[in-house]
Amino acid sequence: MEPEDLDMLYEIENDRSLWNVGATNVPYSRYTLHDYIAHSRDDIYSDRQVRLIVENTDGEAVGIADVVNFDPQHMRAELGIVIQSSYRHQGYASSVIEEMLHYSLHVLHLHQVYVIVDVMNEIALKLFNKLEFKESATLSDWLYDGRVYHDAKLMQRIL
Repeated sequence: MEPEDLDMLYEIENDRSLWNVGATNVPYSRYTLHDYIAHSRDDIYSDRQVRLIVENTDGEAVGIADVVNFDPQHMRAELGIVIQSSYRHQGYASSVIEEMLHYSLHVLHLHQVYVIVDVMNEIALKLFNKLEFKESATLSDWLYDGRVYHDAKLMQRIL
């Protein structure tokens, strides 16, 4: 991530509609995010994560993809992706996930990656099923949207 990615990162991290699909449920200040970009070592072994900006062929930032919860002992990690709403349903998510799978196998040498998806997110479930992720478990009351709890699917892809 580069300093010029701050505005998009700020927008995505503070988008309340995304809070129920991940671990974030507090707003981040520009200062905090600027500090994160400036001090990230870009080393998965020390940071336990890698965050990447997704760009289209015109060089426009369209989203963020990340590998988080990296576990070097068991060689697994969680994948995350957010495509900005104006760029959704254009094939970016599928293309980016395929690239992240390639990166995870050939660069990070992971044995498996996983995602946690709200059972109500039919589009994401369909996407990950298409990309050969297997549903491993249902996590009861795993995600909270501020009003109610939602079950989530743990989906794995052995590389």
